Amino acid sequence: MRESNQGIGHQTAVSPDAPAADFERLFNPRAIAVVGASGDLQRIGGQSIPILRDTGYLGAIYPVNPKYPEISGLVCYPDLRSVPRPCDLAIIVVNAVVVPQAIRDCGAAGIPFAIIFSAGFREAGDAGAALEEELKTAAREANVRFIGPNCIGTMNLKDRVYCGFGAGFANSRLKAGPVAFVSQSGGFAFSVVGLADYEGIGFNYVVSAGNEANIGTLDLIAYFLERDDVKVVASYIEGITDGARLRAIGRRALELGKPVLVWKVGNSDIGRAAAESHTASMTAGYALYRTAFDEGGFIEIEDVHDLVDAARAFSSHRLPHGPGVAVVTTSGGSGVLIADACDRQGLELPRLAPDTVRAIEALAPKYATLANPVDLTAQVTADHERVNRVCAHLLADPGIDQLIVRYGGVQGARGAAWANGLAAVVEGSDKPVLVAWCRVPDRAEVSMQVLERHRIPWLLTPTRTAHAAGALYRFARRRERLQAQLARRGDRPVAPQPLELAPGAGTLSEHESHWLLAAYGIPVTRTQLIAPDAIDRLKRVPLAYPLAVKIDSPDIVHKTEAGAVRLSVRNLRALKQAAHDVMGAARRYKPDARINGVLLGEMAQGTEVIVGAVNDRFFGPVVMLGLGGVFTELLQAVSYRFAPFDIDTARAMIHAMPAHPVLTGYRGKPALAIDALADALVRVSLLVADHAARIAEIDINPLFVGADSVVAADALVVLRA
Repeated sequence: MRESNQGIGHQTAVSPDAPAADFERLFNPRAIAVVGASGDLQRIGGQSIPILRDTGYLGAIYPVNPKYPEISGLVCYPDLRSVPRPCDLAIIVVNAVVVPQAIRDCGAAGIPFAIIFSAGFREAGDAGAALEEELKTAAREANVRFIGPNCIGTMNLKDRVYCGFGAGFANSRLKAGPVAFVSQSGGFAFSVVGLADYEGIGFNYVVSAGNEANIGTLDLIAYFLERDDVKVVASYIEGITDGARLRAIGRRALELGKPVLVWKVGNSDIGRAAAESHTASMTAGYALYRTAFDEGGFIEIEDVHDLVDAARAFSSHRLPHGPGVAVVTTSGGSGVLIADACDRQGLELPRLAPDTVRAIEALAPKYATLANPVDLTAQVTADHERVNRVCAHLLADPGIDQLIVRYGGVQGARGAAWANGLAAVVEGSDKPVLVAWCRVPDRAEVSMQVLERHRIPWLLTPTRTAHAAGALYRFARRRERLQAQLARRGDRPVAPQPLELAPGAGTLSEHESHWLLAAYGIPVTRTQLIAPDAIDRLKRVPLAYPLAVKIDSPDIVHKTEAGAVRLSVRNLRALKQAAHDVMGAARRYKPDARINGVLLGEMAQGTEVIVGAVNDRFFGPVVMLGLGGVFTELLQAVSYRFAPFDIDTARAMIHAMPAHPVLTGYRGKPALAIDALADALVRVSLLVADHAARIAEIDINPLFVGADSVVAADALVVLRA
């Protein structure tokens, strides 16, 4: 394994379990000073005051600019010290070089928060990066927190506080709603808000994070998760630098039952290049982000409609207890489409209980399909009462965890009656119910309004409805998994072991690496190290032939490439010859290499896997599992987990590997020693976590998995200073 690339965000690392900061006065300030205010509406400094007024801000506004006595009918102050108190927020729109002084002035004036629109910092090269460091220092000394620089602002739609510029802030009619959106791209964020608003999803808070020189994306997500007026957090992320805190936020989201809809970009080679040019940074490997998302309360999204659908689905505040979905429809084709989409989401359409089938049969028309999906046919289009009674029976089925209803063709008064009747059915159950809308949505349609009032999610297509059901299931399953992990906390197969590691960075030889693994109870092949001058004096070895003969040197990592390996050596004579051969090959390959001797090892058999660990600079200790040999690079069939972890997590890691059937049983072949492999994975995770201060990397390749046991045949450990 190799360490991932550098991440994009520049947030200051904090303790993963640190309490969320209090940003109440940032988003709901009693008064706002606009530093660099202008009367020219074409300038950024001229837009903030009209936007605040036109969108309904009720607090005081203080323009600050020594050039003007008044702006837009407001007294204009020469500096921040002159601004009346209390003033909670400064919007800063001045040349980049004077922004640090503006932050110092905020501190002197008792203004605790700022939003910096000004550009020309890290994104502008070395000089800008130095200026940003000066800005950070000024903020620490002045005790001022700020968003930006190089951002386009924030919105508090609930209290009508629009602190920004540009077209995205010109719409005073945007809908408020229990969603907060934090974005590392400003212009894109507010286009998303507009599109989501068109589909009926409102936001209470929207933030363009800018350069995140002080308040970062993770700070904001953590804050919004704790707010009672936020039920869902969405975030557009190019990269972060504090993987441990990202994981802690995911855990907190599960504890609170509030999902974080994460739009992670810059994952492909092309995407990473675009992100680098956009922020002058690089992205950490996506595999580690995906691992963090999969263990926490994150739902990955890829487009605006994913955000809309997940936000709407989670608005019901109901989570399924399992993967079982019932589908009721008046269109057979839609039912098949939903069934296929559910299968892709990891959901199941179980066989209905006999009592459920009998109850539905008494209500269904003659040619209805009573399997799951339940197709009531178009004959019941006008009979919404029958449809709702069928829904009630499906929700009562013990094998059903959530219900998808593809109905809604009735309109007007009959549509309202159907929606109210469905709401009554839903109230009698704790299971999620989602409606696949079957016609062009009309915001004036009464039935749609009834569904929204009763928090019954409606989705625009059958496939989108199934995707939303999948999001609910994944979140619910992760919550259950977290609760189980917390109940098992503290149970480990080996206590922390003291290791005598040489000082400084460097690579250990294979013999030394085996010793570290053995200290944590990880099975290794039986070996013997022979000093170079003892080869010819060898009479016998306490190992079973055939043997592997290898050079043991911390300076020759790729022994096969050096020609310093001989396999299947079957007797003492051949062993001595092989030992001289690998010694000679090693000296030719790297004449100055430190050579400990020749390592003899018993040959192992089984299916080869690779187990690796890396102390990632952003996420900390991570363990990787994949098929060994050529398949590792060819198939990329690997899975990751953050260390340390328990045995159940290790088993899940094995099953998450795309090629896991090779280990768990394929085409009638028996499963291999999965429990032994899981135990070895746990021990590797403990080794790298216990000694994260010194261990940078571990490679076990191959680890042989047999029918009853596992054994590491080759290992490499890299230390850091």
